[in-house]
Amino acid sequence: MPVMEQAVGFLDLDQESEQNFSVMVALENSVKETIRKHSMLAYGDGVLAAVSGGPDSVALLHILVNLRTEWGLRLEVTHLQHGIRGEDARDDAALVAELANKLSLPFHLKEIDLPRIRLAQGKGNLEAMAREERYRFFAAVAEQHGLQKVALGHTWDDQIETLFMWLLRGSGSRGLMGMPPVRSLHGKSTMVEEPWLIRPLIETPKKEVLEYLSAEGLPYRTDQSNLDPNLLRNWIRLHLLPHLREKTDRRFDERMSRMAEVLRGEDEILERLTRSEIGRVVCGGSLLRDALLREEKGMQRRLFRFWLAATRGDLRRIDFHHVEKALEFIAHGPPQGRLSIPGGWNLVKRYGNVRLQKARRKQRSLCYTYTLPREGELVVEEAGMKLRISRRHVTSNLRPEHGLEALFDLAVLPEDLTVRNFRRGDRFEPIGMGGGHKKIKDLFMDKKIPLDIRRVFPLLVAGDEILWIPGYGRSEIAKITPDTTEVLSVKAVSSGGLPAKSAK
Repeated sequence: MPVMEQAVGFLDLDQESEQNFSVMVALENSVKETIRKHSMLAYGDGVLAAVSGGPDSVALLHILVNLRTEWGLRLEVTHLQHGIRGEDARDDAALVAELANKLSLPFHLKEIDLPRIRLAQGKGNLEAMAREERYRFFAAVAEQHGLQKVALGHTWDDQIETLFMWLLRGSGSRGLMGMPPVRSLHGKSTMVEEPWLIRPLIETPKKEVLEYLSAEGLPYRTDQSNLDPNLLRNWIRLHLLPHLREKTDRRFDERMSRMAEVLRGEDEILERLTRSEIGRVVCGGSLLRDALLREEKGMQRRLFRFWLAATRGDLRRIDFHHVEKALEFIAHGPPQGRLSIPGGWNLVKRYGNVRLQKARRKQRSLCYTYTLPREGELVVEEAGMKLRISRRHVTSNLRPEHGLEALFDLAVLPEDLTVRNFRRGDRFEPIGMGGGHKKIKDLFMDKKIPLDIRRVFPLLVAGDEILWIPGYGRSEIAKITPDTTEVLSVKAVSSGGLPAKSAK
């Protein structure tokens, strides 16, 4: 009898081993199918496995180890310790270091103090900042060690949670696509040389991951903060999704995942269309206002986001509200102006063109005044311009050489002449208007002179009267008449000595 019991015991052990083996093989085959389906790996790739110590990333690491011969992979392991969870976080790092050591894989560890970083910045969502710091570290390690892929352990369950997070935040189709199985690490999909994020477990349910770990007898860490229902993702996972599954059926997750896949496919088509259209609305790095506004509103949004991402490098902190505000500014804002957008950037609008510039500290109000000599040169450094002054006798063919030269009757010209920049309320009497005055501000707007040029542009002034705006007009004061015998010529050139470009 004891012998029989012992035989049964061996039989049970063999059945358990066979079952465990089947679990491992089934999951690895499923992951291989995901890798092939989304072209995640190429033979000989260098792969950086981002391992937190939790069940998903630990399982991912061991699956990649088991698959590395088939793909000829060069594997390395990384872990970022955020400095948030004290001793628990240090234990996570120790476990990952031990796993890498047992598997004889290079290990890259970085420790930061994220709460202190946020305190220094004075703002920021801790979870979002942690993600940014992780990705920045992963990119640095991958680029430094020549690794083409960064593998993350996101599962099918994580995907469903992400969909509902974005849904509850009022996201558009981009959010409802969930996490892409493959994407460029920095979000710049045109840069083929940069590392790419891959998610080999994105079509694997969490339940299967846990079964795999149990079958392999692999240790992992449990983050207790994942049980806090006050965090939105945790509430979705612990409360919302169980109720939805209960009210529907077992295929709920499958339908949600299929919806995300359909949206990703449609987005690829729209993205190709956007790329084909972007050349019509962008010239020399500037967004062309009129061309953009001829597009349908939905395409305006896509074109603007594409241009913004290409120009500044990413779309971090840019949401629907920012895009709508920017489009409103482009369509209905003043002909010239600035709009601040997140990340320390400004949209700068100059009539038909919109450019993106790094925000600078507010410039001080600039005022300058120079006395104009009756002969010689006056350098106006603020305007990058030089004025050449000379006396000339009247001849039958005396005319200004171009719009950047003015001639004045010396006999009636006021004695004290100054050169200064624009002041609020400035106006002048254009020659030929018969006593009417025009605001300098209106003149600048009519001529579409950019704001940064207006603030330094030189004006020739006598007392409170403006005599001349180089290239744009002169007043009735001291105009040439048949009685004029001698004139004062004032000619504007660039400070480098080349003639300044004449205004049209």
